[in-house]
Amino acid sequence: MDRSRERHMAEVVIVGGGPTGLWLAAELRLAGVEVTVLERRTERDPHSKGFTIHPRTMELWASRGVEESFVAQGRRVPDSHFALLDHRMGYGTLDTPFPYVLLLAQPKVEELMEGYARDLGVDVRRGHAFTASAQEPDRVVVRADGPGGPYTTETAFLVGCDGAGSAVRSAAGIGFPGTGSTAHAWVADVTLDDPPVVPYFQKTNEAGQVLVVPIGPGLHRVAGVDGGGAFGCEGPPAEKELRAWLAAVAGTDFGLHDPVWVSGTGSASCLADRYRSGRVLLAGDAAHRLFPAGGMGLNAGVQDAWNLGWKLAATVRGWAPDGLLDSYHAERHPVGAATLRLTRGQTALMTTFTPETLALRSVVDDAIARVPEFSRFLAEQVSGIGVSYGRDTDDHPLVGTRAPDLRLSGGPGLFALLVPGRYVLLDFTGAGRALPGRVAASPRLPSSPRLPAPPGLTVCADEPVESRAGWRRVRAALIRPDGHVAWASEEDDDAVLRSAAATALAATTRVSTPGS
Repeated sequence: MDRSRERHMAEVVIVGGGPTGLWLAAELRLAGVEVTVLERRTERDPHSKGFTIHPRTMELWASRGVEESFVAQGRRVPDSHFALLDHRMGYGTLDTPFPYVLLLAQPKVEELMEGYARDLGVDVRRGHAFTASAQEPDRVVVRADGPGGPYTTETAFLVGCDGAGSAVRSAAGIGFPGTGSTAHAWVADVTLDDPPVVPYFQKTNEAGQVLVVPIGPGLHRVAGVDGGGAFGCEGPPAEKELRAWLAAVAGTDFGLHDPVWVSGTGSASCLADRYRSGRVLLAGDAAHRLFPAGGMGLNAGVQDAWNLGWKLAATVRGWAPDGLLDSYHAERHPVGAATLRLTRGQTALMTTFTPETLALRSVVDDAIARVPEFSRFLAEQVSGIGVSYGRDTDDHPLVGTRAPDLRLSGGPGLFALLVPGRYVLLDFTGAGRALPGRVAASPRLPSSPRLPAPPGLTVCADEPVESRAGWRRVRAALIRPDGHVAWASEEDDDAVLRSAAATALAATTRVSTPGS
Protein backbone atom coordinates (compact mmCIF):
# COMPACT_ATOMS: atom_id res chain seq x y z
CA MET A 1 0.00 0.00 0.00
CA ASP A 2 1.42 3.37 -1.04
CA ARG A 3 1.36 5.65 1.95
CA SER A 4 3.47 8.41 0.44
CA ARG A 5 0.39 10.63 0.41
CA GLU A 6 -2.75 10.42 2.49
CA ARG A 7 -5.16 13.01 1.18
CA HIS A 8 -7.03 13.22 4.48
CA MET A 9 -6.02 12.25 7.99
CA ALA A 10 -8.33 14.19 10.29
CA GLU A 11 -9.87 17.62 10.74
CA VAL A 12 -7.18 18.36 13.32
CA VAL A 13 -3.70 16.84 13.59
CA ILE A 14 -1.92 17.11 16.94
CA VAL A 15 1.82 16.50 17.15
CA GLY A 16 2.81 15.16 20.57
CA GLY A 17 1.19 12.45 22.66
CA GLY A 18 1.95 13.82 26.12
CA PRO A 19 -0.68 15.09 28.58
CA THR A 20 -1.31 18.32 26.65
CA GLY A 21 -1.79 16.66 23.27
CA LEU A 22 -3.91 13.81 24.61
CA TRP A 23 -6.22 16.07 26.61
CA LEU A 24 -6.66 18.39 23.63
CA ALA A 25 -7.44 15.42 21.41
CA ALA A 26 -10.07 14.19 23.86
CA GLU A 27 -11.69 17.63 24.05
CA LEU A 28 -11.90 17.86 20.26
CA ARG A 29 -13.28 14.35 19.90
CA LEU A 30 -15.88 15.04 22.59
CA ALA A 31 -17.18 17.77 20.28
CA GLY A 32 -17.28 15.39 17.32
CA VAL A 33 -14.08 16.54 15.61
CA GLU A 34 -11.95 13.96 13.79
CA VAL A 35 -8.50 14.13 15.36
CA THR A 36 -5.22 12.30 14.93
CA VAL A 37 -2.28 12.42 17.34
CA LEU A 38 1.22 11.85 15.92
CA GLU A 39 3.66 10.66 18.58
CA ARG A 40 7.24 9.88 17.57
CA ARG A 41 7.82 7.50 20.49
CA THR A 42 6.74 3.93 19.88
CA GLU A 43 6.32 3.33 23.62
CA ARG A 44 5.40 5.57 26.52
CA ASP A 45 8.44 6.90 28.39
CA PRO A 46 8.45 5.12 31.79
CA HIS A 47 10.36 8.02 33.37
CA SER A 48 9.20 11.56 33.79
CA LYS A 49 10.09 14.79 35.56
CA GLY A 50 6.42 15.62 36.16
CA PHE A 51 4.39 14.11 39.01
CA THR A 52 2.51 17.02 40.62
CA ILE A 53 -1.15 17.59 39.76
CA HIS A 54 -2.73 20.81 41.02
CA PRO A 55 -6.39 21.41 41.95
CA ARG A 56 -7.42 23.20 38.76
CA THR A 57 -6.28 20.28 36.61
CA MET A 58 -8.36 17.92 38.74
CA GLU A 59 -11.31 20.27 38.29
CA LEU A 60 -10.95 19.90 34.52
CA TRP A 61 -11.06 16.14 34.88
CA ALA A 62 -14.14 16.46 37.11
CA SER A 63 -15.78 18.66 34.48
CA ARG A 64 -15.56 15.73 32.08
CA GLY A 65 -16.45 13.07 34.64
CA VAL A 66 -13.10 11.27 34.68
CA GLU A 67 -11.49 12.58 37.86
CA GLU A 68 -11.95 9.43 39.93
CA SER A 69 -9.71 7.31 37.71
CA PHE A 70 -6.84 9.78 38.22
CA VAL A 71 -7.35 10.53 41.91
CA ALA A 72 -7.58 6.84 42.77
CA GLN A 73 -4.09 6.26 41.32
CA GLY A 74 -2.34 9.13 43.12
CA ARG A 75 -1.35 10.22 46.60
CA ARG A 76 -2.98 13.28 48.15
CA VAL A 77 -0.87 15.94 49.87
CA PRO A 78 -2.82 18.80 51.53
CA ASP A 79 -0.35 21.53 50.66
CA SER A 80 2.29 22.56 48.14
CA HIS A 81 5.60 24.35 48.17
CA PHE A 82 6.68 27.69 46.80
CA ALA A 83 10.38 27.65 45.87
CA LEU A 84 10.86 24.70 48.25
CA LEU A 85 10.53 26.99 51.27
CA ASP A 86 10.07 25.39 54.68
CA HIS A 87 6.50 26.62 55.19
CA ARG A 88 4.06 25.33 52.61
CA MET A 89 0.97 26.82 51.03
CA GLY A 90 -2.10 25.14 52.47
CA TYR A 91 -4.69 24.26 49.83
CA GLY A 92 -7.44 23.69 52.39
CA THR A 93 -8.66 27.29 52.10
CA LEU A 94 -9.16 27.09 48.31
CA ASP A 95 -12.72 26.93 47.01
CA THR A 96 -12.38 23.59 45.23
CA PRO A 97 -13.48 19.98 45.68
CA PHE A 98 -9.78 19.10 45.40
CA PRO A 99 -7.98 21.03 48.17
CA TYR A 100 -4.74 19.14 47.75
CA VAL A 101 -1.86 18.25 45.45
CA LEU A 102 -2.09 14.85 43.79
CA LEU A 103 1.21 13.04 43.41
CA LEU A 104 0.80 11.03 40.20
CA ALA A 105 3.69 10.23 37.87
CA GLN A 106 3.37 11.57 34.34
CA PRO A 107 3.55 8.11 32.70
CA LYS A 108 0.39 7.12 34.62
CA VAL A 109 -1.25 10.43 33.69
CA GLU A 110 -0.47 9.75 30.04
CA GLU A 111 -1.72 6.17 30.27
CA LEU A 112 -5.06 7.26 31.71
CA MET A 113 -5.44 10.16 29.28
CA GLU A 114 -4.61 8.01 26.28
CA GLY A 115 -7.17 5.41 27.35
CA TYR A 116 -9.81 8.13 27.71
CA ALA A 117 -8.92 9.66 24.34
CA ARG A 118 -8.97 6.32 22.53
CA ASP A 119 -12.33 5.47 24.11
CA LEU A 120 -13.69 8.66 22.57
CA GLY A 121 -12.34 7.63 19.17
CA VAL A 122 -9.07 9.56 18.93
CA ASP A 123 -6.59 8.10 16.44
CA VAL A 124 -3.28 7.92 18.35
CA ARG A 125 -0.40 6.96 16.06
CA ARG A 126 2.79 5.95 17.84
CA GLY A 127 6.04 5.81 15.94
CA HIS A 128 4.93 8.67 13.66
CA ALA A 129 7.30 11.64 13.65
CA PHE A 130 6.32 15.05 12.31
CA THR A 131 8.92 16.32 9.80
CA ALA A 132 7.50 19.42 8.08
CA SER A 133 4.39 21.44 7.32
CA ALA A 134 3.18 24.08 4.90
CA GLN A 135 0.09 26.25 5.22
CA GLU A 136 -2.38 26.83 2.43
CA PRO A 137 -5.45 29.09 2.59
CA ASP A 138 -7.83 26.30 3.59
CA ARG A 139 -5.58 23.58 4.98
CA VAL A 140 -2.19 22.55 6.35
CA VAL A 141 -0.04 20.06 4.48
CA VAL A 142 1.71 17.86 7.03
CA ARG A 143 4.71 15.63 6.37
CA ALA A 144 5.50 12.78 8.71
CA ASP A 145 7.61 9.65 8.91
CA GLY A 146 5.88 6.51 10.18
CA PRO A 147 6.61 2.79 10.42
CA GLY A 148 5.66 2.45 6.74
CA GLY A 149 7.94 5.28 5.65
CA PRO A 150 7.43 9.01 4.96
CA TYR A 151 4.01 10.32 3.96
CA THR A 152 2.10 13.55 3.44
CA THR A 153 -1.39 14.40 4.64
CA GLU A 154 -3.72 17.38 4.82
CA THR A 155 -5.68 18.75 7.75
CA ALA A 156 -7.73 21.82 8.61
CA PHE A 157 -5.59 22.68 11.65
CA LEU A 158 -2.25 21.57 13.06
CA VAL A 159 -1.45 21.86 16.77
CA GLY A 160 2.06 21.53 18.17
CA CYS A 161 2.12 19.87 21.59
CA ASP A 162 5.61 18.52 20.95
CA GLY A 163 7.62 20.06 23.75
CA ALA A 164 10.09 22.88 24.23
CA GLY A 165 12.05 21.87 21.12
CA SER A 166 8.85 21.93 19.06
CA ALA A 167 9.35 21.07 15.39
CA VAL A 168 5.86 22.39 14.67
CA ARG A 169 6.76 25.77 16.16
CA SER A 170 9.96 25.94 14.13
CA ALA A 171 8.17 24.97 10.89
CA ALA A 172 5.59 27.70 11.48
CA GLY A 173 8.28 30.32 12.08
CA ILE A 174 6.98 31.23 15.54
CA GLY A 175 9.56 32.88 17.75
CA PHE A 176 10.50 31.49 21.17
CA PRO A 177 12.28 34.30 23.04
CA GLY A 178 13.51 33.84 26.58
CA THR A 179 16.49 33.55 28.87
CA GLY A 180 19.35 31.07 28.93
CA SER A 181 20.23 28.73 31.76
CA THR A 182 21.94 30.17 34.80
CA ALA A 183 21.58 27.06 36.97
CA HIS A 184 21.24 23.31 36.57
CA ALA A 185 18.82 21.03 38.41
CA TRP A 186 18.95 17.24 38.49
CA VAL A 187 16.49 14.48 39.29
CA ALA A 188 16.93 10.78 40.12
CA ASP A 189 14.53 7.92 40.82
CA VAL A 190 16.19 5.74 43.45
CA THR A 191 15.71 3.22 46.24
CA LEU A 192 16.12 4.56 49.78
CA ASP A 193 16.68 2.13 52.65
CA ASP A 194 16.06 4.86 55.25
CA PRO A 195 13.68 7.37 53.60
CA PRO A 196 12.38 10.55 55.27
CA VAL A 197 9.30 10.08 57.44
CA VAL A 198 7.49 13.04 55.84
CA PRO A 199 5.93 12.77 52.36
CA TYR A 200 7.70 15.93 51.18
CA PHE A 201 11.25 16.33 52.48
CA GLN A 202 13.10 19.48 51.50
CA LYS A 203 16.32 21.09 52.71
CA THR A 204 18.15 24.22 51.57
CA ASN A 205 21.47 25.59 52.77
CA GLU A 206 24.76 26.92 51.41
CA ALA A 207 25.53 23.50 49.88
CA GLY A 208 22.41 23.55 47.74
CA GLN A 209 18.88 22.25 47.80
CA VAL A 210 17.26 18.83 47.86
CA LEU A 211 13.73 17.44 47.55
CA VAL A 212 12.73 13.85 48.34
CA VAL A 213 9.24 12.45 47.63
CA PRO A 214 7.85 8.91 47.26
CA ILE A 215 6.66 8.13 43.71
CA GLY A 216 5.81 4.45 43.86
CA PRO A 217 6.36 1.18 45.72
CA GLY A 218 9.97 1.12 46.88
CA LEU A 219 10.90 4.16 44.78
CA HIS A 220 11.66 7.78 45.66
CA ARG A 221 12.27 10.87 43.56
CA VAL A 222 15.37 12.77 44.68
CA ALA A 223 15.93 16.15 43.07
CA GLY A 224 18.07 19.13 43.76
CA VAL A 225 20.38 21.97 42.81
CA ASP A 226 24.07 22.13 43.65
CA GLY A 227 25.17 25.25 45.49
CA GLY A 228 28.45 25.17 43.59
CA GLY A 229 26.62 25.05 40.26
CA ALA A 230 28.66 22.21 38.78
CA PHE A 231 26.97 19.02 39.98
CA GLY A 232 25.31 17.17 37.10
CA CYS A 233 26.26 19.71 34.45
CA GLU A 234 28.56 17.34 32.59
CA GLY A 235 26.18 14.40 32.51
CA PRO A 236 24.10 12.34 34.91
CA PRO A 237 25.86 11.86 38.25
CA ALA A 238 26.82 8.35 39.34
CA GLU A 239 25.36 6.64 42.42
CA LYS A 240 28.40 7.46 44.55
CA GLU A 241 28.17 11.14 43.62
CA LEU A 242 24.44 11.20 44.42
CA ARG A 243 25.05 9.80 47.89
CA ALA A 244 27.87 12.22 48.63
CA TRP A 245 25.91 15.25 47.42
CA LEU A 246 22.75 14.23 49.30
CA ALA A 247 24.73 13.82 52.51
CA ALA A 248 26.31 17.25 52.03
CA VAL A 249 22.92 19.01 51.79
CA ALA A 250 20.56 16.84 53.87
CA GLY A 251 23.07 15.47 56.38
CA THR A 252 22.31 11.89 55.30
CA ASP A 253 22.15 9.89 52.08
CA PHE A 254 18.96 8.08 53.25
CA GLY A 255 20.54 4.78 52.27
CA LEU A 256 20.37 5.66 48.57
CA HIS A 257 21.14 2.94 46.02
CA ASP A 258 20.15 1.51 42.65
CA PRO A 259 19.16 4.66 40.69
CA VAL A 260 16.90 3.60 37.82
CA TRP A 261 16.80 6.98 36.09
CA VAL A 262 18.86 10.15 36.39
CA SER A 263 18.29 13.32 34.38
CA GLY A 264 18.83 17.05 34.53
CA THR A 265 17.61 20.36 33.18
CA GLY A 266 18.81 23.93 32.94
CA SER A 267 16.93 26.98 34.16
CA ALA A 268 16.28 28.43 30.68
CA SER A 269 12.74 29.74 30.24
CA CYS A 270 10.99 30.86 27.06
CA LEU A 271 7.56 31.93 25.81
CA ALA A 272 6.32 31.70 22.23
CA ASP A 273 5.60 35.14 20.79
CA ARG A 274 2.39 33.75 19.22
CA TYR A 275 0.22 30.81 20.19
CA ARG A 276 -1.41 30.89 16.76
CA SER A 277 -0.07 31.41 13.26
CA GLY A 278 -2.90 30.94 10.78
CA ARG A 279 -3.94 27.29 10.92
CA VAL A 280 -1.07 26.28 13.23
CA LEU A 281 -1.40 26.53 17.02
CA LEU A 282 0.83 25.73 19.99
CA ALA A 283 0.06 24.40 23.46
CA GLY A 284 1.99 23.15 26.47
CA ASP A 285 5.78 23.14 26.47
CA ALA A 286 5.78 24.01 22.76
CA ALA A 287 4.36 27.39 23.83
CA HIS A 288 6.27 27.87 27.08
CA ARG A 289 9.40 26.38 28.59
CA LEU A 290 9.35 26.57 32.38
CA PHE A 291 11.81 25.65 35.10
CA PRO A 292 10.35 22.60 36.93
CA ALA A 293 9.15 24.42 40.04
CA GLY A 294 6.17 22.65 41.58
CA GLY A 295 4.92 20.86 38.48
CA MET A 296 3.55 23.97 36.83
CA GLY A 297 4.58 22.93 33.30
CA LEU A 298 2.38 19.84 33.06
CA ASN A 299 -0.60 21.62 34.61
CA ALA A 300 -0.23 24.75 32.46
CA GLY A 301 -0.13 22.57 29.35
CA VAL A 302 -3.30 20.66 30.18
CA GLN A 303 -5.02 23.98 30.95
CA ASP A 304 -3.88 25.34 27.57
CA ALA A 305 -5.60 22.36 25.96
CA TRP A 306 -8.72 22.98 28.06
CA ASN A 307 -8.96 26.55 26.77
CA LEU A 308 -8.17 25.66 23.17
CA GLY A 309 -10.22 22.50 22.70
CA TRP A 310 -13.77 23.87 22.62
CA LYS A 311 -12.71 26.96 20.64
CA LEU A 312 -10.97 24.93 17.95
CA ALA A 313 -13.88 22.48 17.82
CA ALA A 314 -16.34 25.37 17.37
CA THR A 315 -14.19 26.74 14.55
CA VAL A 316 -13.94 23.41 12.77
CA ARG A 317 -17.68 22.84 13.17
CA GLY A 318 -18.49 26.31 11.83
CA TRP A 319 -20.42 27.85 14.72
CA ALA A 320 -17.58 29.84 16.32
CA PRO A 321 -18.19 33.60 16.46
CA ASP A 322 -15.60 35.87 14.91
CA GLY A 323 -12.43 36.04 16.96
CA LEU A 324 -13.12 32.99 19.13
CA LEU A 325 -10.02 31.06 18.00
CA ASP A 326 -7.87 34.18 18.29
CA SER A 327 -9.02 34.47 21.90
CA TYR A 328 -6.92 31.39 22.67
CA HIS A 329 -3.74 33.46 22.31
CA ALA A 330 -5.37 36.50 23.90
CA GLU A 331 -6.29 34.50 27.02
CA ARG A 332 -3.54 31.93 27.40
CA HIS A 333 -0.47 33.95 26.36
CA PRO A 334 -0.85 36.30 29.38
CA VAL A 335 -1.28 33.22 31.59
CA GLY A 336 1.91 31.79 30.09
CA ALA A 337 3.73 35.05 30.81
CA ALA A 338 2.44 35.11 34.39
CA THR A 339 3.44 31.48 34.91
CA LEU A 340 6.89 32.25 33.50
CA ARG A 341 7.24 35.11 35.98
CA LEU A 342 6.12 32.87 38.83
CA THR A 343 8.60 30.10 37.96
CA ARG A 344 11.43 32.56 37.33
CA GLY A 345 10.83 34.06 40.76
CA GLN A 346 11.02 30.63 42.30
CA THR A 347 14.10 29.82 40.23
CA ALA A 348 15.97 32.73 41.82
CA LEU A 349 15.07 31.46 45.29
CA MET A 350 15.79 27.82 44.44
CA THR A 351 19.11 28.05 42.60
CA THR A 352 21.10 30.74 44.40
CA PHE A 353 22.58 30.06 47.83
CA THR A 354 24.36 33.27 48.81
CA PRO A 355 23.71 34.70 52.30
CA GLU A 356 21.56 37.39 50.69
CA THR A 357 19.32 34.91 48.83
CA LEU A 358 19.03 32.64 51.86
CA ALA A 359 17.92 35.70 53.84
CA LEU A 360 15.33 36.52 51.18
CA ARG A 361 14.09 32.93 51.37
CA SER A 362 13.63 33.40 55.10
CA VAL A 363 11.64 36.61 54.59
CA VAL A 364 9.27 35.03 52.03
CA ASP A 365 8.97 31.90 54.17
CA ASP A 366 7.90 34.02 57.16
CA ALA A 367 5.30 35.80 55.01
CA ILE A 368 3.78 32.48 53.94
CA ALA A 369 3.65 31.33 57.56
CA ARG A 370 2.32 34.57 59.09
CA VAL A 371 0.20 36.26 56.40
CA PRO A 372 -2.69 34.00 55.37
CA GLU A 373 -3.72 36.32 52.53
CA PHE A 374 -0.24 36.11 51.01
CA SER A 375 -0.14 32.33 51.31
CA ARG A 376 -3.60 32.05 49.72
CA PHE A 377 -2.61 34.38 46.87
CA LEU A 378 0.41 32.22 46.05
CA ALA A 379 -1.70 29.06 46.35
CA GLU A 380 -4.28 30.43 43.91
CA GLN A 381 -1.57 31.29 41.40
CA VAL A 382 0.35 28.03 41.64
CA SER A 383 -2.76 25.84 41.69
CA GLY A 384 -4.41 27.52 38.69
CA ILE A 385 -7.53 28.34 40.72
CA GLY A 386 -6.83 32.07 40.41
CA VAL A 387 -6.64 32.21 36.60
CA SER A 388 -9.05 34.76 35.13
CA TYR A 389 -9.37 35.84 31.51
CA GLY A 390 -10.46 39.43 31.96
CA ARG A 391 -13.63 41.25 30.97
CA ASP A 392 -14.96 44.40 29.34
CA THR A 393 -15.71 47.46 31.46
CA ASP A 394 -19.48 46.95 31.40
CA ASP A 395 -19.34 43.22 32.20
CA HIS A 396 -20.27 41.71 35.53
CA PRO A 397 -17.19 41.25 37.78
CA LEU A 398 -17.52 37.45 37.49
CA VAL A 399 -17.03 37.44 33.72
CA GLY A 400 -13.76 35.72 32.80
CA THR A 401 -13.32 34.13 36.21
CA ARG A 402 -13.34 30.42 36.90
CA ALA A 403 -16.76 29.31 38.11
CA PRO A 404 -16.57 27.22 41.29
CA ASP A 405 -18.38 23.91 41.64
CA LEU A 406 -21.64 25.56 42.67
CA ARG A 407 -23.83 23.08 44.53
CA LEU A 408 -27.44 23.15 43.32
CA SER A 409 -30.63 22.10 45.08
CA GLY A 410 -31.33 19.57 42.33
CA GLY A 411 -28.31 17.47 43.23
CA PRO A 412 -25.02 17.67 41.33
CA GLY A 413 -22.82 20.72 41.13
CA LEU A 414 -21.76 22.82 38.19
CA PHE A 415 -18.83 20.58 37.23
CA ALA A 416 -21.24 17.70 36.59
CA LEU A 417 -23.27 19.94 34.27
CA LEU A 418 -20.10 20.68 32.25
CA VAL A 419 -19.38 17.00 31.51
CA PRO A 420 -20.84 17.03 27.96
CA GLY A 421 -18.54 19.94 27.02
CA ARG A 422 -21.31 22.46 26.34
CA TYR A 423 -22.19 25.96 27.44
CA VAL A 424 -24.30 25.92 30.61
CA LEU A 425 -27.01 28.52 31.20
CA LEU A 426 -27.78 28.86 34.93
CA ASP A 427 -31.12 30.39 35.97
CA PHE A 428 -31.18 31.13 39.70
CA THR A 429 -34.53 32.97 39.68
CA GLY A 430 -36.29 29.81 40.85
CA ALA A 431 -38.99 29.90 38.17
CA GLY A 432 -37.19 29.97 34.84
CA ARG A 433 -37.72 33.72 34.55
CA ALA A 434 -34.23 34.27 33.11
CA LEU A 435 -34.71 31.85 30.21
CA PRO A 436 -35.35 33.64 26.93
CA GLY A 437 -37.66 32.43 24.18
CA ARG A 438 -37.72 28.68 23.64
CA VAL A 439 -34.86 27.98 26.04
CA ALA A 440 -37.17 27.14 28.93
CA ALA A 441 -38.95 24.48 26.88
CA SER A 442 -35.90 22.34 26.20
CA PRO A 443 -32.56 21.58 27.86
CA ARG A 444 -31.01 21.73 24.39
CA LEU A 445 -31.57 24.95 22.55
CA PRO A 446 -31.80 24.57 18.73
CA SER A 447 -30.16 27.24 16.62
CA SER A 448 -32.57 29.66 14.98
CA PRO A 449 -32.41 33.05 13.26
CA ARG A 450 -34.32 34.51 16.23
CA LEU A 451 -32.05 33.17 18.96
CA PRO A 452 -28.80 31.53 17.80
CA ALA A 453 -26.99 29.46 20.38
CA PRO A 454 -24.13 26.97 20.50
CA PRO A 455 -25.09 23.38 19.71
CA GLY A 456 -25.97 21.36 22.79
CA LEU A 457 -26.55 24.14 25.28
CA THR A 458 -27.29 22.77 28.77
CA VAL A 459 -29.91 24.71 30.71
CA CYS A 460 -30.29 24.49 34.50
CA ALA A 461 -33.12 26.34 36.28
CA ASP A 462 -32.22 25.76 39.91
CA GLU A 463 -31.00 27.48 43.03
CA PRO A 464 -27.53 27.26 44.61
CA VAL A 465 -27.48 25.78 48.09
CA GLU A 466 -24.18 27.40 49.06
CA SER A 467 -23.27 31.05 49.39
CA ARG A 468 -20.24 32.16 47.41
CA ALA A 469 -18.57 35.57 47.39
CA GLY A 470 -19.48 37.37 44.20
CA TRP A 471 -22.37 34.98 43.44
CA ARG A 472 -24.88 35.90 46.17
CA ARG A 473 -26.94 38.33 44.07
CA VAL A 474 -26.45 36.64 40.69
CA ARG A 475 -29.78 35.69 39.11
CA ALA A 476 -28.43 34.13 35.90
CA ALA A 477 -25.07 33.19 34.39
CA LEU A 478 -23.72 31.62 31.20
CA ILE A 479 -20.76 29.30 31.74
CA ARG A 480 -18.35 28.44 28.93
CA PRO A 481 -17.46 24.82 28.14
CA ASP A 482 -14.16 25.37 29.99
CA GLY A 483 -15.90 26.46 33.19
CA HIS A 484 -15.20 30.19 32.95
CA VAL A 485 -18.00 32.73 33.18
CA ALA A 486 -19.13 34.16 29.82
CA TRP A 487 -21.94 36.33 31.21
CA ALA A 488 -23.63 36.99 34.55
CA SER A 489 -26.33 39.33 35.75
CA GLU A 490 -27.91 40.54 38.99
CA GLU A 491 -30.75 42.26 37.11
CA ASP A 492 -34.02 42.30 39.12
CA ASP A 493 -36.32 43.04 36.18
CA ASP A 494 -37.24 39.70 34.59
CA ALA A 495 -37.83 41.13 31.11
CA VAL A 496 -34.48 42.91 31.12
CA LEU A 497 -32.82 39.76 32.43
CA ARG A 498 -34.31 37.62 29.65
CA SER A 499 -33.19 40.12 27.03
CA ALA A 500 -29.65 40.18 28.44
CA ALA A 501 -29.54 36.38 28.48
CA ALA A 502 -30.67 36.28 24.83
CA THR A 503 -27.91 38.73 23.89
CA ALA A 504 -25.32 36.65 25.74
CA LEU A 505 -26.45 33.48 23.96
CA ALA A 506 -26.44 35.18 20.58
CA ALA A 507 -22.80 36.20 21.11
CA THR A 508 -21.69 32.58 21.46
CA THR A 509 -22.29 31.44 17.89
CA ARG A 510 -22.60 32.32 14.24
CA VAL A 511 -23.54 30.53 11.05
CA SER A 512 -20.45 29.90 8.93
CA THR A 513 -18.62 27.47 6.74
CA PRO A 514 -16.84 24.71 8.70
CA GLY A 515 -13.14 25.37 9.05
CA SER A 516 -13.38 28.99 8.00
